Amino acid sequence: MSPAAGESKKIRVAVVGTGEFGRNHARVYRELDGVELVGVFDENPERAATVAAEFQTLVLTRLEELPRRADAASVAVPTVAHAEVGCRLLQMGLDVLVEKPMAVNLSEADALLHAAKKNGRILQVGHVERFNPAVIAVEPILNHPLFFEVHRLGVFTPRSLDVDVIYDLMIHDLDILLAMVNEPVVEVKAVGIPVLTEKVDIAHARLEFAGGAVANVTASRVSTERVRKMRFFQQHEYISLDYARRDALRIGVKKPGPQPEFGFEKLNAPAVEPLHAELEAFVAASRSRRE
Repeated sequence: MSPAAGESKKIRVAVVGTGEFGRNHARVYRELDGVELVGVFDENPERAATVAAEFQTLVLTRLEELPRRADAASVAVPTVAHAEVGCRLLQMGLDVLVEKPMAVNLSEADALLHAAKKNGRILQVGHVERFNPAVIAVEPILNHPLFFEVHRLGVFTPRSLDVDVIYDLMIHDLDILLAMVNEPVVEVKAVGIPVLTEKVDIAHARLEFAGGAVANVTASRVSTERVRKMRFFQQHEYISLDYARRDALRIGVKKPGPQPEFGFEKLNAPAVEPLHAELEAFVAASRSRRE
């Protein structure tokens, strides 16, 4: 196949799991150019049928149907089943995007990586905030930030209760922090408690990095309001980032001195839906065979 042909190849995609996340994956795949949504699968056939009807695709009754129908699949099942389902699909020869968190423990995450490498498949984890316009807007101005304050709060819903709030919500911010600081974590101090479930529902962590950066991160799924914010401080300025509004504000020293003057700049954030950009990147990787 020529490079030009490979770049234009239509990718056939299926969605495994048709809860809230899976339904949104199906919606976006239907919107992407060069993609065919070939079907959805769920252990609840009625839920699968509802999503299939909404997005005009097939209900798949067995995972074994996928190899002859699809090139790639999104895995949006409960977290406890990510490794089992993801490994099965990779072994069948499909490229896989698995929703975050990748797995419930390190050994299961390693199993997914091993299955992808052994079978020569693309494996992507759905860290959707990487594609948030606010995150994209601040990337060019990162200048060794040294202090972070992060809050991710949500109203309680009966969703993702198979894992604690760290895997459910805080994991987004940990992923972004590791990318922004790009240094080893040397110390973690954390506390969390269960409130409405048997797992940790609210948690706070303090991370210290090798270069001196410090991050305070709070996550809660038992809040009365929805908050998705990060503030970070670097030399002569601080940046306020709102994931929910998808915007960022830069506040910096405009005129130094005993009584410095400050300037405010709203950063230019691209008008894109994060999930759309994430799945577009996955499809592009599947098409080009580049991770």
